[in-house]
Amino acid sequence: MNVTTRIAPPPGIDEAEWQIRCDLAALYRLVAHFRMTDFIYTHISARLPGPDHHFLINDYGTLFHEMRASDLVKIDLDGNRIKTPGQSGKRVNAAGFTIHSAIHMARPDLMCVIHTHTQAGIAVAAQQDGLLPISQHAMKFYNCLSYHGYEGIALDLDERARIVADLGTNKAMILRNHGLLVGGTTIPEAFLEIYFLERACQAQIAAMSGGAKLVIPPPEVCAHTASQYVRDEPVHTNHCAMAWQAALRLIDPVTTDYRS
Repeated sequence: MNVTTRIAPPPGIDEAEWQIRCDLAALYRLVAHFRMTDFIYTHISARLPGPDHHFLINDYGTLFHEMRASDLVKIDLDGNRIKTPGQSGKRVNAAGFTIHSAIHMARPDLMCVIHTHTQAGIAVAAQQDGLLPISQHAMKFYNCLSYHGYEGIALDLDERARIVADLGTNKAMILRNHGLLVGGTTIPEAFLEIYFLERACQAQIAAMSGGAKLVIPPPEVCAHTASQYVRDEPVHTNHCAMAWQAALRLIDPVTTDYRS
Protein backbone atom coordinates (compact mmCIF):
# COMPACT_ATOMS: atom_id res chain seq x y z
CA MET A 1 0.00 0.00 0.00
CA ASN A 2 1.34 3.44 -0.94
CA VAL A 3 2.19 5.77 1.95
CA THR A 4 -0.33 8.30 0.63
CA THR A 5 -3.22 5.83 0.81
CA ARG A 6 -5.76 6.84 3.43
CA ILE A 7 -7.97 4.45 5.36
CA ALA A 8 -11.07 5.98 6.93
CA PRO A 9 -11.27 5.88 10.74
CA PRO A 10 -13.60 3.32 12.29
CA PRO A 11 -16.81 4.46 13.99
CA GLY A 12 -16.22 6.28 17.28
CA ILE A 13 -12.73 7.59 16.44
CA ASP A 14 -12.36 11.05 14.93
CA GLU A 15 -9.98 11.99 12.09
CA ALA A 16 -7.39 13.68 14.34
CA GLU A 17 -7.10 10.70 16.67
CA TRP A 18 -7.01 8.25 13.77
CA GLN A 19 -4.12 10.10 12.13
CA ILE A 20 -2.15 9.98 15.37
CA ARG A 21 -2.98 6.29 15.73
CA CYS A 22 -1.71 5.61 12.21
CA ASP A 23 1.50 7.58 12.77
CA LEU A 24 2.13 5.92 16.14
CA ALA A 25 1.54 2.44 14.70
CA ALA A 26 4.00 3.30 11.94
CA LEU A 27 6.51 4.40 14.57
CA TYR A 28 6.19 1.08 16.38
CA ARG A 29 6.92 -0.73 13.13
CA LEU A 30 9.89 1.51 12.39
CA VAL A 31 11.34 0.81 15.84
CA ALA A 32 10.99 -2.89 15.00
CA HIS A 33 12.51 -2.35 11.55
CA PHE A 34 15.62 -0.81 13.11
CA ARG A 35 15.82 -3.63 15.68
CA MET A 36 15.18 -1.45 18.71
CA THR A 37 12.59 -3.75 20.31
CA ASP A 38 12.75 -5.86 23.46
CA PHE A 39 10.06 -8.44 22.68
CA ILE A 40 6.89 -6.96 24.30
CA TYR A 41 8.56 -5.01 27.11
CA THR A 42 9.05 -1.42 25.96
CA HIS A 43 6.65 1.33 24.97
CA ILE A 44 5.95 4.30 22.76
CA SER A 45 3.18 6.75 23.59
CA ALA A 46 1.57 9.76 21.94
CA ARG A 47 -0.53 12.55 23.39
CA LEU A 48 -3.97 13.11 21.89
CA PRO A 49 -5.24 16.68 21.34
CA GLY A 50 -7.88 18.13 23.62
CA PRO A 51 -8.37 19.06 27.27
CA ASP A 52 -8.76 15.49 28.59
CA HIS A 53 -5.01 14.68 28.64
CA HIS A 54 -5.49 11.30 27.01
CA PHE A 55 -2.67 9.45 25.32
CA LEU A 56 -2.15 6.27 23.32
CA ILE A 57 0.13 3.38 24.29
CA ASN A 58 0.61 -0.15 23.04
CA ASP A 59 -1.64 -3.08 23.77
CA TYR A 60 0.53 -5.18 26.12
CA GLY A 61 1.45 -8.33 24.23
CA THR A 62 1.25 -7.02 20.67
CA LEU A 63 4.64 -7.18 18.95
CA PHE A 64 5.95 -3.92 17.54
CA HIS A 65 6.27 -5.19 13.97
CA GLU A 66 2.59 -6.18 13.90
CA MET A 67 1.20 -3.00 15.52
CA ARG A 68 -1.90 -1.47 13.94
CA ALA A 69 -3.68 1.80 14.61
CA SER A 70 -6.58 -0.11 16.14
CA ASP A 71 -4.24 -1.96 18.56
CA LEU A 72 -3.29 1.20 20.44
CA VAL A 73 -4.96 1.74 23.80
CA LYS A 74 -6.29 5.13 24.92
CA ILE A 75 -5.66 5.88 28.60
CA ASP A 76 -5.74 8.87 30.92
CA LEU A 77 -2.96 10.16 33.16
CA ASP A 78 -4.11 7.85 35.96
CA GLY A 79 -3.68 4.80 33.74
CA ASN A 80 -7.39 4.21 33.30
CA ARG A 81 -8.43 2.83 29.93
CA ILE A 82 -10.79 5.09 28.00
CA LYS A 83 -13.66 3.21 26.44
CA THR A 84 -12.99 2.92 22.71
CA PRO A 85 -15.02 0.97 20.12
CA GLY A 86 -13.59 -2.49 19.39
CA GLN A 87 -10.99 -2.46 22.17
CA SER A 88 -12.33 -4.84 24.78
CA GLY A 89 -9.66 -7.03 26.38
CA LYS A 90 -6.68 -4.80 25.63
CA ARG A 91 -4.08 -4.33 28.37
CA VAL A 92 -1.49 -1.74 29.42
CA ASN A 93 1.87 -2.49 31.03
CA ALA A 94 2.08 -0.81 34.44
CA ALA A 95 5.78 0.06 34.17
CA GLY A 96 5.19 1.62 30.77
CA PHE A 97 2.44 3.76 32.23
CA THR A 98 4.68 4.99 35.06
CA ILE A 99 7.45 6.24 32.80
CA HIS A 100 5.31 7.68 30.03
CA SER A 101 2.71 9.33 32.24
CA ALA A 102 5.52 11.08 34.12
CA ILE A 103 6.70 12.78 30.94
CA HIS A 104 3.24 13.53 29.56
CA MET A 105 2.13 15.10 32.85
CA ALA A 106 5.13 17.40 33.11
CA ARG A 107 6.12 18.12 29.51
CA PRO A 108 3.13 19.17 27.38
CA ASP A 109 5.62 20.19 24.67
CA LEU A 110 6.52 16.51 24.12
CA MET A 111 3.72 14.92 22.14
CA CYS A 112 5.47 11.54 21.71
CA VAL A 113 7.68 9.54 24.11
CA ILE A 114 9.82 6.53 23.17
CA HIS A 115 11.52 4.16 25.61
CA THR A 116 13.83 1.36 24.45
CA HIS A 117 15.89 -1.50 25.92
CA THR A 118 18.40 -2.06 23.12
CA GLN A 119 21.67 -3.88 23.67
CA ALA A 120 23.75 -0.81 22.82
CA GLY A 121 21.50 1.52 24.81
CA ILE A 122 21.66 -0.64 27.92
CA ALA A 123 25.42 -1.05 27.52
CA VAL A 124 26.02 2.71 27.42
CA ALA A 125 23.54 3.15 30.27
CA ALA A 126 25.77 0.85 32.34
CA GLN A 127 28.95 2.80 31.64
CA GLN A 128 29.97 5.36 34.26
CA ASP A 129 30.80 8.07 31.73
CA GLY A 130 27.58 7.57 29.78
CA LEU A 131 27.45 8.71 26.16
CA LEU A 132 30.80 9.94 24.90
CA PRO A 133 31.05 12.59 22.14
CA ILE A 134 33.03 10.31 19.83
CA SER A 135 30.65 10.33 16.86
CA GLN A 136 28.69 12.93 14.94
CA HIS A 137 25.52 11.19 16.11
CA ALA A 138 26.57 11.48 19.75
CA MET A 139 27.51 15.15 19.45
CA LYS A 140 23.88 15.92 18.63
CA PHE A 141 23.24 15.30 22.35
CA TYR A 142 26.26 17.19 23.71
CA ASN A 143 25.20 19.12 26.83
CA CYS A 144 21.53 18.29 26.22
CA LEU A 145 21.32 14.68 27.42
CA SER A 146 19.95 13.79 30.87
CA TYR A 147 20.55 10.78 33.14
CA HIS A 148 18.26 9.04 35.63
CA GLY A 149 19.58 6.58 38.20
CA TYR A 150 18.16 3.07 38.32
CA GLU A 151 15.55 2.46 41.05
CA GLY A 152 14.22 -0.96 40.03
CA ILE A 153 11.37 -1.87 37.67
CA ALA A 154 9.37 1.33 37.19
CA LEU A 155 6.24 0.37 39.13
CA ASP A 156 6.39 3.02 41.88
CA LEU A 157 4.43 6.13 40.94
CA ASP A 158 6.56 8.31 43.21
CA GLU A 159 9.49 7.74 40.84
CA ARG A 160 7.70 9.90 38.28
CA ALA A 161 8.78 13.14 39.98
CA ARG A 162 12.43 12.09 39.89
CA ILE A 163 12.24 11.04 36.23
CA VAL A 164 10.82 14.45 35.34
CA ALA A 165 13.35 16.32 37.48
CA ASP A 166 16.25 14.45 35.88
CA LEU A 167 14.95 15.00 32.34
CA GLY A 168 14.65 18.74 32.94
CA THR A 169 14.21 20.65 29.68
CA ASN A 170 15.99 18.07 27.53
CA LYS A 171 14.35 15.75 25.01
CA ALA A 172 16.63 12.75 25.57
CA MET A 173 17.69 10.80 28.64
CA ILE A 174 19.68 7.69 29.46
CA LEU A 175 18.07 5.57 32.16
CA ARG A 176 21.04 4.11 34.04
CA ASN A 177 21.31 0.30 33.81
CA HIS A 178 18.01 0.34 31.92
CA GLY A 179 17.84 1.94 28.48
CA LEU A 180 17.03 5.05 26.47
CA LEU A 181 14.20 7.58 26.64
CA VAL A 182 13.39 10.35 24.16
CA GLY A 183 10.53 12.71 23.48
CA GLY A 184 9.49 14.76 20.50
CA THR A 185 7.14 17.60 19.78
CA THR A 186 5.85 15.39 16.96
CA ILE A 187 6.02 11.69 16.16
CA PRO A 188 8.54 12.26 13.32
CA GLU A 189 10.79 14.27 15.64
CA ALA A 190 10.67 11.57 18.32
CA PHE A 191 11.62 8.98 15.71
CA LEU A 192 14.71 10.95 14.69
CA GLU A 193 15.70 11.50 18.32
CA ILE A 194 15.72 7.77 19.11
CA TYR A 195 17.35 6.93 15.78
CA PHE A 196 20.30 9.27 16.44
CA LEU A 197 20.65 8.30 20.10
CA GLU A 198 20.59 4.59 19.31
CA ARG A 199 23.14 4.97 16.52
CA ALA A 200 25.38 6.96 18.85
CA CYS A 201 25.26 4.15 21.41
CA GLN A 202 25.95 1.51 18.78
CA ALA A 203 28.98 3.46 17.54
CA GLN A 204 30.33 3.87 21.07
CA ILE A 205 30.11 0.17 21.92
CA ALA A 206 31.72 -0.75 18.59
CA ALA A 207 34.52 1.78 19.04
CA MET A 208 35.27 0.60 22.58
CA SER A 209 35.17 -3.10 21.73
CA GLY A 210 38.63 -3.17 20.15
CA GLY A 211 40.35 -1.61 23.14
CA ALA A 212 41.98 1.16 21.07
CA LYS A 213 42.36 4.66 22.49
CA LEU A 214 39.40 6.84 21.55
CA VAL A 215 39.61 10.23 19.85
CA ILE A 216 37.36 12.78 21.55
CA PRO A 217 37.01 16.14 19.77
CA PRO A 218 37.64 19.34 21.76
CA PRO A 219 34.67 20.65 23.76
CA GLU A 220 34.26 23.65 21.45
CA VAL A 221 33.92 21.35 18.44
CA CYS A 222 31.37 19.19 20.27
CA ALA A 223 29.37 22.29 21.25
CA HIS A 224 29.53 23.65 17.70
CA THR A 225 28.31 20.36 16.27
CA ALA A 226 25.43 20.22 18.75
CA SER A 227 24.44 23.76 17.77
CA GLN A 228 24.36 22.72 14.11
CA TYR A 229 21.59 20.26 14.95
CA VAL A 230 19.48 23.07 16.43
CA ARG A 231 17.68 24.40 13.37
CA ASP A 232 15.20 27.17 12.83
CA GLU A 233 11.73 25.76 13.49
CA PRO A 234 10.46 25.72 9.85
CA VAL A 235 13.68 24.06 8.65
CA HIS A 236 13.57 21.54 11.51
CA THR A 237 9.91 20.71 10.87
CA ASN A 238 10.48 20.25 7.14
CA HIS A 239 13.50 18.04 7.75
CA CYS A 240 11.54 15.83 10.18
CA ALA A 241 8.69 15.53 7.69
CA MET A 242 11.06 14.59 4.86
CA ALA A 243 12.82 11.95 6.97
CA TRP A 244 9.47 10.60 8.19
CA GLN A 245 8.12 10.12 4.67
CA ALA A 246 11.32 8.32 3.71
CA ALA A 247 11.03 6.10 6.80
CA LEU A 248 7.43 5.19 6.00
CA ARG A 249 8.57 3.72 2.70
CA LEU A 250 10.65 1.20 4.67
CA ILE A 251 7.56 -0.35 6.26
CA ASP A 252 4.97 0.11 3.51
CA PRO A 253 5.19 -3.27 1.71
CA VAL A 254 4.03 -5.43 4.61
CA THR A 255 1.33 -8.07 4.86
CA THR A 256 -0.92 -6.23 7.32
CA ASP A 257 -1.24 -2.47 7.26
CA TYR A 258 -0.42 -0.32 10.30
CA ARG A 259 -3.34 1.94 9.38
CA SER A 260 -5.87 -0.89 9.74
